Amino acid sequence: MARRNARRAGVLAAGFILAGCAVGPDYKKPQAWSPSQWQKAATQDRSSALSVPTEQEPDAQWWSVFHDPELTSLEQRLAAQNLDVLQASEQLAVSRGQLLLAGAERFPDLAASGSYSRVQHSSKQLQRIVERIGENSAGSQLGDMLTSQSSEATIPLLNNWQDGVQASWEVDLWGRVRRQYEAAKSYTNATMEERRGILIARQSELASDYMTLRSLQEQLRITTANRDAAAKLLQLSQSRYKSGLVSELDVDSAQSELQHTNALIPQFEQRIAMQINAINLLMGMPPGGLNTELVQTAGIPLVPPAVPIGLPSELAHRRPDIREAEAELHAATAEVGQAMADFYPKVTIDAGFGLQSFSFRDMGMWSSRMWNVGPSITIPIFQGGRLTGQLQMKKASQKAAALRYRKTVLNAWSEVDNALTAYQAEQKKNQRLSSQVAADRRSMELAQSQYKHGLQSYLQVLDAQRRLLSSQTSLADSTATIADDLVRLYNALGGGWETTFPVSSPKHA
Repeated sequence: MARRNARRAGVLAAGFILAGCAVGPDYKKPQAWSPSQWQKAATQDRSSALSVPTEQEPDAQWWSVFHDPELTSLEQRLAAQNLDVLQASEQLAVSRGQLLLAGAERFPDLAASGSYSRVQHSSKQLQRIVERIGENSAGSQLGDMLTSQSSEATIPLLNNWQDGVQASWEVDLWGRVRRQYEAAKSYTNATMEERRGILIARQSELASDYMTLRSLQEQLRITTANRDAAAKLLQLSQSRYKSGLVSELDVDSAQSELQHTNALIPQFEQRIAMQINAINLLMGMPPGGLNTELVQTAGIPLVPPAVPIGLPSELAHRRPDIREAEAELHAATAEVGQAMADFYPKVTIDAGFGLQSFSFRDMGMWSSRMWNVGPSITIPIFQGGRLTGQLQMKKASQKAAALRYRKTVLNAWSEVDNALTAYQAEQKKNQRLSSQVAADRRSMELAQSQYKHGLQSYLQVLDAQRRLLSSQTSLADSTATIADDLVRLYNALGGGWETTFPVSSPKHA
């Protein structure tokens, strides 16, 4: 008895050891390349730039650095309204459902059933059975009786009552089920990162569109102010012409400049309306939905003196596309193990217990019980190369996922480097444009003063006026570009929401 128990314990121990095995490669987290420090442009002297990136930890709500209440309000509402983000949330729900399906195979399949049938068995078959029994018992009294009465044997209609519980469970000896669940979980993580990437991209797009809108509104304000100045110059030219101090050419030139400036205003108004519609679309609203909020002119958001961007080593943990590529590599590695496990025998344990009787009254009796238990094994012998082809395909997919991960990391650093360079270069341009505007404004004031005193012709005034309008417009555009470059920098850094999501997926009835 002791030996038998020891043998059983050994068999069970061997089974548990085998159940802990999993063929195929185990996933190892790749080491993402990162520089030891940001490029020199990111750490230049603070006095030489309007805004300097620092290695302080950035806020997930990065748009708050602009201190613009309207932008902050839009960004906070975006996650719950943008249709792309909502669609990605539903896709994540689909992926989580697929994860539940994959995880269900780790547990036994248990089902209860019950049935009733009115059965008429074959009387002819019974006759043949009785005849064969009689032939085998020839010469005996029983055999003679069965042979003589076999032609009269019939089976009456019977009631067949049956209920029971059936269970089936695959013994995961080679880790096929575990690898399948591991891959499904990684794909779910990849889908989660994809949703986070869509959110960050839409937040960046919204901020960029907002900067463009404020830039256009500022350029419209500048153009309107120059139109008013051109109208005053026209009045001055007309007054001087009536006094015989200038020719009619000055009046015509002033009138032409006023009409030229007036013609620019409808173009800005059209672009502003289109920009507001672009923001409406991002917010999941029809045209005109945000007109009341956005039509009010506001200044271009200014960048802060110091911009926290974190440490270089944190980029791989912040960028959702890098984390998505890593999750896909994990899934591809697990699928290689799943494909390898298909080469090994598949063992399934089936069991059942129930009651069966020809009478409903007997269903409660213990003698009506029936049960079965036992393993079944399936061994792949010939598959026509299907398993080999599948394994080769999964190995190739794993290598492709590894290369895709490397490319994603390099692309991320390229985007960050370009964003830092653009951010610093635009600030230098903006400083020079500010000096140009100051010089052009002074030139315009001198030209107007000299024209009033008859020391200059209107051509000098016209030239100074056009240069001032051009430099003011360029400065406004550059100021908005600096803010937009900062938006692009935060987008390249991975935005925020590394471990959380601002809103939950909408629930539908």
